[in-house]
Amino acid sequence: MRMAPPNNTESVTAGLRESGLLVTGDRVLAAVSGGPDSTALLLALIEAGHQIVAAHYDHALQPGSERAADHVRDLCRRMGVELILERRESMMPRGSVQAGARTLRYEFLERARAQTGADVVAIAHTADDVVEGVVLHLLRGCGLAGMRGMPARRGVFVRPLLAVWRSDIIEFLELRGVEPLQDPANSNEAYARVRVRRDILPALERDRPGIVKRFHRAAACAAALQESLEGIAATSLNGAATLRSAVTSSPEPVAAELMRQLYAQAGGAQPALSRAHLQAMLRLAEPGPGGRGVDLPHGLRLRIVGEAMQIVAREREHQPAPELTVSACSGCDEAGVAHLKPGLDLRLGYRTPGLRMRPLGGRGTRKLQDIFVDARVPREDRDVWPLVFAGDALAIVPGIAVSAEMATRAGEPSLHVTVRGIPAKVESLNSLPGEPI
Repeated sequence: MRMAPPNNTESVTAGLRESGLLVTGDRVLAAVSGGPDSTALLLALIEAGHQIVAAHYDHALQPGSERAADHVRDLCRRMGVELILERRESMMPRGSVQAGARTLRYEFLERARAQTGADVVAIAHTADDVVEGVVLHLLRGCGLAGMRGMPARRGVFVRPLLAVWRSDIIEFLELRGVEPLQDPANSNEAYARVRVRRDILPALERDRPGIVKRFHRAAACAAALQESLEGIAATSLNGAATLRSAVTSSPEPVAAELMRQLYAQAGGAQPALSRAHLQAMLRLAEPGPGGRGVDLPHGLRLRIVGEAMQIVAREREHQPAPELTVSACSGCDEAGVAHLKPGLDLRLGYRTPGLRMRPLGGRGTRKLQDIFVDARVPREDRDVWPLVFAGDALAIVPGIAVSAEMATRAGEPSLHVTVRGIPAKVESLNSLPGEPI
């Protein structure tokens, strides 16, 4: 391999430097497929003096895919770069091959980053990839985020070559005498991106010379606007929740970005929310009763709890059974405990129609439904909320209320009652028995 002359100011090295995505001293994990773009990225990182570890994932989707792994291994050996290599051994995820391969690849890169202690993961997408992404998103229908083509940064993943064209990549490699691999998938017109690259964009460029670079400039403007929206939306997040009023008072693009960030904070993979998801989430913020929700990808659910909008796991797998503990007590003052009259036969159960209670410290008898609403218990939790009964009468709504008829005064002999296994913390003025799972 011929190294570049000193003080080289080619587009690839300049694009890497001017992206501002890599900081001196960062340990960089470079995703290397062996193709032109990732090979150029690896060489540019070496020339820039970054601490580098390379990572290659063999999707095992094509016969002879191990030859690409061998090529990358040999390249890294010659460059003196540590390589993390993995071959797929599990079944492909359901859905499209491209989407499944992408999911597995990024999961591998996350593992490799953790293993090597890298600060960032560098991906070798180029200006051509940005334009192809813009066209694909426009064909499917997209908003401002889609007009970016792809973001320069998403978490620890960075794309420092988004201002570098594929023609510059080829020239960069030729100057160094490096022969990259050519992925057969890049010429398979069964893939929409390949058809955009080989048919649609060349036709547009023939009819409107310069339109490809105009697409790229438009994508850069969209990226700047999207970054501004993300900053505005982030100010309305309070941890893993936001208020309905913050959503309804925001312009729709800001509100939609707020929903994306809320989903990401809850552990949702990006990108995953469709336009239909976002529209349903925004409708949920409109005036209406609490306890409503919207199911989201990856087992998550957006729900309304009082005025708060929060995203939680849709299903509680392996949820332990609630536990009722009853013992004799001389009248202690332990917090989080209910004290009921001695001699009651207590049991756990769940809500049925018509249940009522006169809560301790409240006024009059109330429906269980109203007690749940006032405590802002999400609708999906109400049927699984364990209740304590004395015979058929409701004695305790754990974490929320105790029956005034069955409670004892402080210091009197009583039954010392605790419950473990309520679905969530709730808003209640009382300190009552009930510990979330």
